[in-house]
Amino acid sequence: MAHSALVQILQIITMKKLAPLALLISLLVGQPVQAQSQVASAPMQAPKQVYNEAADARAELNQALAKAQAQQKNVLVVFGANWCGDCLALEKKMSAGSLAEHVNKRLVVLKVNVGRFDRNTDLAAQMGIVLKKGIPAVAVLQRDGELLRATSGGELADARNMGDAAVLTVLEGLHATR
Repeated sequence: MAHSALVQILQIITMKKLAPLALLISLLVGQPVQAQSQVASAPMQAPKQVYNEAADARAELNQALAKAQAQQKNVLVVFGANWCGDCLALEKKMSAGSLAEHVNKRLVVLKVNVGRFDRNTDLAAQMGIVLKKGIPAVAVLQRDGELLRATSGGELADARNMGDAAVLTVLEGLHATR
């Protein structure tokens, strides 16, 4: 077999991730195997978990209320899930730009995982939120824990298609003083 043909065969075998076979053949015929340059791939990272699926929501709520008390802010409780595109879009919007500035200046944010509508639904109901109308759903609590207002009809359930101004309008309506 010609030298170049053998090298090509060995390269094809190596490309197809059959390196042990390529090494064996190269040892048998005395030809070195040239490793294909492959991009070193870092292990796949799981997407960022915005909603802590293992959290104790009531304990985290107590911590958020204590923080809000110390900072003289209200608490924005965001009910959502990591599988929900609109929930992730709302998180992204609230993490940067003028919307983030507005939120951080006035509110302590607590994200509560609802799973597949099978987690923390009692907490949402206690705040007057009907999760089946859409997530993300939010409630604003005063620093003493009293409910100011909450979404009631899926107002943010299309967050990925809402502009920052539309999200801001919803949030401002929720934490305005009664």
